[in-house]
Amino acid sequence: MNQPKIQVSDFEQPAWAHFLFDSKNSALLWLVVRVWVGYEWFEAGLHKVTDPAWTSTGASILGYWQRATAVPAPPARAAITYDWYRSFLQMLIDGQTHTWFGPAIAYGEVLVGIGLIVGGLVGFAAFFGALMNMSFMLAGSASTNPILFALGVALMLGWKVAGYWGADRWILPFLGTPWHAGMLTANGRQPRMPSGHPA
Repeated sequence: MNQPKIQVSDFEQPAWAHFLFDSKNSALLWLVVRVWVGYEWFEAGLHKVTDPAWTSTGASILGYWQRATAVPAPPARAAITYDWYRSFLQMLIDGQTHTWFGPAIAYGEVLVGIGLIVGGLVGFAAFFGALMNMSFMLAGSASTNPILFALGVALMLGWKVAGYWGADRWILPFLGTPWHAGMLTANGRQPRMPSGHPA
């Protein structure tokens, strides 16, 4: 008995998903989200890049790691839930990586903020922002991290239109994607817009 062959294209995404992730009509919504998230990152990073304890000695991140890895006596609970992450941070402490990790975080936060505010390579900026949020949360810091992480993931999903009112409106057609040649990578072929990214 012949079974009907199902193609991936047979499954259509819901209208709300098309609106959010493929339609330029949602670009204004993404503009508000990414500028707010970008401002939060930029402001947090700006405090750090002007502080020698972050950019020169790395003492701030070292102190943060030491507090996070400390295991208090019961009934108090440790800041870190997962032993593997505590071991990872202890490895960073033992390797004295704070001297370069401090500046990397400080300037990384500023760059993530700038990328999101100007709408340049939004997907990459949101990814690195969400990665830092996840790292802070694994170390036991809540603060604004859960909200920024959730919005960072949303911006990654909406990367095709999140930067439409921003630099990605020109960057994406120029660079292209691994599956669509851009003006930079066309090699004589007709460049194509990233799927869903309006011209």
